[in-house]
Amino acid sequence: MIETVSKKSIASASAAALIAAGEAAAKDIGVPMVIAIVDESGVLKTMSRMDGAALLSVEIAQDKAYTAAAFGIATHEWFEFVKNDPPLLHGIVKTARLVIFGVAIRSRSTVSSSAASA
Repeated sequence: MIETVSKKSIASASAAALIAAGEAAAKDIGVPMVIAIVDESGVLKTMSRMDGAALLSVEIAQDKAYTAAAFGIATHEWFEFVKNDPPLLHGIVKTARLVIFGVAIRSRSTVSSSAASA
């Protein structure tokens, strides 16, 4: 018999609501952003690149959201976590898709979102 597991994942409507909220916050501060929402496994659910957002921010936003989902640590918390461990500090940054700066939010529902600006 094959066993399966059930995982909670963000619904499309909720992901769209997070995109709308992120865009509104970006407009409030006058900074065009790329906003990425990933599911519990770090797979992209939805993304928005606002007019004027830097091209490089597309990949960064996706990787920041992936980082938060994959490791359970918001990207802005990584430096504090590794700063006093030189081998980890200099080695972990070579991990593919790992971003240790800025803000990516890991929600209680294990879904992550991220925004990157120009």
